[in-house]
Amino acid sequence: MTSSHTQRRGLAAKSAARTTQNETLTAAGRAGFIARGVVYALIGALAIQIALGSGGESADRQGALAQVAAQPFGKVMLWAMVVGFGCMALWRASRAILDRGPQRKAASRVLDGGRAVFYASVCWATATYAAGGGQGSSGNSQSKDWTASVLELPYGQVLVGAGGCLLIGIGGVLAVRAAMRRFLKQLDTGSMSQRTKQVVTGLGVGGGVSRGVVFAAAGIFILVAAIRFDPDEAKGVDATLRSFTQTPMGPWLLVAVAIGLILFGVFSFASARWRRL
Repeated sequence: MTSSHTQRRGLAAKSAARTTQNETLTAAGRAGFIARGVVYALIGALAIQIALGSGGESADRQGALAQVAAQPFGKVMLWAMVVGFGCMALWRASRAILDRGPQRKAASRVLDGGRAVFYASVCWATATYAAGGGQGSSGNSQSKDWTASVLELPYGQVLVGAGGCLLIGIGGVLAVRAAMRRFLKQLDTGSMSQRTKQVVTGLGVGGGVSRGVVFAAAGIFILVAAIRFDPDEAKGVDATLRSFTQTPMGPWLLVAVAIGLILFGVFSFASARWRRL
């Protein structure tokens, strides 16, 4: 066997391995978007029930998981979501570590790394919920406990305030990027019909803006907790959404935001289909 033949076989093997890796990571990313879509759609549905005065579960991730658990084969569905969030963490981590093309900026890799850590924590929390039957404190209690713990640290008030400002900034960026339709660059719009593209664009804009509003509102409450040195001012997703009913628009603002969160859930399903991974 000649040396050149051996080299060709080696290159072919590497190419096949790379293709398999890419296909695996692509499947992982799509599974992650589906899991994300389920959670956001359920949170939006729970928020609508709260606005209409018939809400029983918290309108946050824990409430969404409780809704899933109550369904037939709920445990199976919960573990499927664990796999989905784990896949999303894996995909984000691979983009942070492996994707080092000339167009990938260092800031983008850092953001993907942060998202990988976030989805890994969501995966762990979902697995804990699925294994333990859902016991644990609510998201609102956790937010207050975390805020109280940080406030006790040296410069804790500054740290909490910085965290609130960061969350407000993230919410603003999410809303602005959605309004500017920046997400379309990440989708394979060429394979969509014109009608499908219009629908997906509407889902992305409406859903992304609502998601950003929720992030920013939660950040405002954390900032207020820092200013007043009162951890009880911090709110989780559920309490943040409920606070919208206390505005002059009453429950209708919560309905509007909730519909937006449902739209973002559906947009996540569309991302699972058309996202360039």
